[in-house]
Amino acid sequence: MQRHHLALAGMLASLMLAGCNQTSSVDAKGSTDAPNRRFGTIGFQPCTLSTVGASANVEAQCATLQVPEDRAHPEGRSIGLRIAWLESGDGSSQPDPVFFLAGGPGQAASEVAVVVDTALRQVRKQRDVFLIDQRGTGGSNPLSCLGADGKELQLDEDAAPTEAVMRDFATQCLASLKGRADPRFYTTTEAIADLDAVRQALGAEKINLVGGSYGTRVAQRYAMAYPQHTRSIVIDGVVPNDLVVGGEFARTFDNAITLQSAQCRKDAACSKRFPVDTREQLRSVADTLRRTPVTVDYRDPGTNAPRQDVLSPDSVVGLAFAFSYVPEYSSLLPLVLDEAAQGRYVPLASLVRGATRSMDFQINRGMQWSVICSEDAPRYQAPPESDDALFGAEAARAFFAACPVWPHQPAPAASTAALKGDLPVLLLSGELDPVTPPRYAEQVLKGLPNGRALVARGQGHGTLNAGCMPRLLGQFIDTTQAKALDASCLDTLSYVPAFTSFNGWTP
Repeated sequence: MQRHHLALAGMLASLMLAGCNQTSSVDAKGSTDAPNRRFGTIGFQPCTLSTVGASANVEAQCATLQVPEDRAHPEGRSIGLRIAWLESGDGSSQPDPVFFLAGGPGQAASEVAVVVDTALRQVRKQRDVFLIDQRGTGGSNPLSCLGADGKELQLDEDAAPTEAVMRDFATQCLASLKGRADPRFYTTTEAIADLDAVRQALGAEKINLVGGSYGTRVAQRYAMAYPQHTRSIVIDGVVPNDLVVGGEFARTFDNAITLQSAQCRKDAACSKRFPVDTREQLRSVADTLRRTPVTVDYRDPGTNAPRQDVLSPDSVVGLAFAFSYVPEYSSLLPLVLDEAAQGRYVPLASLVRGATRSMDFQINRGMQWSVICSEDAPRYQAPPESDDALFGAEAARAFFAACPVWPHQPAPAASTAALKGDLPVLLLSGELDPVTPPRYAEQVLKGLPNGRALVARGQGHGTLNAGCMPRLLGQFIDTTQAKALDASCLDTLSYVPAFTSFNGWTP
């Protein structure tokens, strides 16, 4: 019998600030006997990027660029940066390519190639797009936690997600990195230096940056360090530079659930079917499980094998948090919570299991710890405990638990300074985003007179593919005139109705 104690901590650590539309593992296959293509001084070979859960592959050119792990000691260990090149449609591209910066921290850019290719389809008509796996992720010397057998270490599902459990796991992970990597040098500071090394090797004087979630921090930091090489910026799911990643999840998630609940109240069929507010129902189910955890017999959604799990309040809140990223998922919450309130826990247990399985491979934990332990943990201050909060302080404590044992060095003092200046910047937010709400974009916009913030109605975390957004991205990167964009097409976006039965929306 397994216990779902780790569901919340696992989902927090896995999801973080990743763009969650379709993140997954990548399968890159190249032909070694194919003729090399060159861009600048970098030689590329054909490769195929495929994303689990996506129906299509992306044909690309792939290469590796060697950079020093520690730039203060360039004679030391070198690491390879994996670069995927999505060529422009007409073969005669503009001289300023696009760099895509993935989220996390810990997400690899090449592993979201299908999402990026779709979102930037208009941009690719005129410009080359480069996906650079940030050091510590994907094909760029990943900080993978490996056991003695060479397989990925797994958190103990039978153990509660205490600080001690997470710290022990981090200690094991660190031991497995010996001889492979020094975690101190896998932060945003090193990442932006890597990006500029790639830019120089490609021979591009200026680049356009497209960053999602944590990638918005990388984009802002790069623009501040290299304004002369930055032509335009698109940031989706905006993270202010002074934000403590993970520090406000309790509040932002609570606000998102409240907004989602309000949509149900506005819909006649939803409000009639679910008279109890979704947020209150979530709290009620969690409180019930806190008093008496429930043992559930069900079938694993991935294998169809019989399972028996103990549902905990953490697992329920963790599922709601994970689902709140994507409205198509959160539309199931009123139904499964209502079922649980009636004592029928099988749908809830099945979804918790499915979510836990799907989140395991999305984020490189080691790289994530390198970033947050350096840049966020030292600034974290626990908020006052609230009896009304869906998340308790233990979630943040588990999130930062690895930091006492994970090697890190202080982030530069200037790293939290706000991006300011006249660079053209397009800031995108989902109205219902549970981790980077629209107010974050408005905060960053204050220092950007040539910037503009757009909010995608009814969307969660990640809006690059929402409605007409790909067309707007193409227009903006072509013209760099954010304020001149006709964004009225976003008004056609609608809310995802809640499931009123397991057959779907209102019959």
